[in-house]
Amino acid sequence: MTRPPFPPFTAETAHAKVQAAEDAWNTRDPERVALAYTPDSTWRNRDEFVTGRAEIIAFLTRKWAKELDYALRKDLWAFTGDRIAVRFQYECHDADGRWWRSYGNELWEFDADGLMRRREASINDLRITAEERRIFGPRQAGDQGRSIPLA
Repeated sequence: MTRPPFPPFTAETAHAKVQAAEDAWNTRDPERVALAYTPDSTWRNRDEFVTGRAEIIAFLTRKWAKELDYALRKDLWAFTGDRIAVRFQYECHDADGRWWRSYGNELWEFDADGLMRRREASINDLRITAEERRIFGPRQAGDQGRSIPLA
C-alpha cells in the first residue's frame, strides 16, 4: 500500500500531505484515517502512546465518541526529507454541550511509500463559547492553504 505524495517532500508535496491529513481527519472515520499510517506506526498523543493501526482505530473511535462535531485545521510549519511539522487547531463540544478549541503541534515521519510511521502530538485545550467558534466543518476549497490564526 502506498499513500502519495512520497518523500522527499517539496513545499508543494508537503502542503498536499498536510491538506490530505486534514481532509481525512475531518471525516471522523477511524478506519479511513488509519490507512495513512504504517501497520506498526507509533504515536504519542498528549500523554497516550499508541502502536499500530488497530490501536489507532481504537484511539480515534474513543476520541470522536467524546469530541463531538469535531472540525480540524492544519498548517504546514516545516518539512525536510521524510519529515513534516504541522500546527493545528480543532474545535468540538463534549456531551454536556461545552465547546473547546484545541491547539497543537505534530511531528510526522514517513516511510518511502508515503505512510506515516511516527506521529508526536502536543495539544492544549481552551474552553470557548459557541459564539467564539470559527471552525465549522471541513475547509472549503477556497480556504485550502490559508493559514489559521494563532488565537
